[in-house]
Amino acid sequence: MPSFSFQQVDVFSSQPMRGNPLAVVIGADALDDRQMQSFANWTNLSETTFLLKPTTEAAHYRVRIFTPTQELPFAGHPTLGSAHVWLSQVSSVPEGEIVQECGAGLVRIRRDGQSLAFAAPPLVRSGAVEPVLIERIAKGLGIPTTMIEDANWVENGPDWIGVRLRSRADVLAVKPDYSVLAGTRVGLVGRFDPQSDGTDAQFEVRAFTRNGYEDPVTGSLNAGLAQWLIGSGIAPKSYVAAQGTVLGRAGRVHVDKLGDDIWIGGEVATCISGTLTL
Repeated sequence: MPSFSFQQVDVFSSQPMRGNPLAVVIGADALDDRQMQSFANWTNLSETTFLLKPTTEAAHYRVRIFTPTQELPFAGHPTLGSAHVWLSQVSSVPEGEIVQECGAGLVRIRRDGQSLAFAAPPLVRSGAVEPVLIERIAKGLGIPTTMIEDANWVENGPDWIGVRLRSRADVLAVKPDYSVLAGTRVGLVGRFDPQSDGTDAQFEVRAFTRNGYEDPVTGSLNAGLAQWLIGSGIAPKSYVAAQGTVLGRAGRVHVDKLGDDIWIGGEVATCISGTLTL
């Protein structure tokens, strides 16, 4: 049976085991769709990725991204985690930006010390959320609609709906009812109060997936939220978002708008290295 090199990494945290885990299979060109999906289902992580040879000279590598049930064209923490693993395999690290090929196209990645950051892909859907959907989301969050200060589509592959609450405390207090939220991806964001919440981050984020669980730290959601919040003047051009607090994680997502690009970054650490037999 064929064997493949394999790593499991932790993304978006400087503290081991406090970010979002990702499984990465290296040199996976021989695997077919069924094998990839089957392994992603078995790992039961939010995403599992497979590193492949690129199909274009413009990219350094290609990645396919799978949840336990489906393939995604793009996702944030799999992008940074896959880049981290790819860098660990190359004999000569390229200068300048790394270019990843994925279902959503080409994604640019840059290195800054121990951190990696990707350029947020363009939103494929933005704008106001229908009032009837806002009412259902509020019911699913267990809050009155009056607590929702604003809502916006922030779809950049995954079809996230961004929901802004008044404060971090409001975000942390939410207890979702997934039977009501079923079929929607909802991302909450609320502002830190420096006096009570500290100053190591400026916003708290939570991500409720369409499959009935909370994601620890979510790059695609934070990318969409950044485009919305910075574009509307709610957030400054550079800020840090905390995520995963309710789950006992310490995710930190660094957001920077440089020119026309918004970069979404964080630290990545390898936790497991080994051989996979399929």
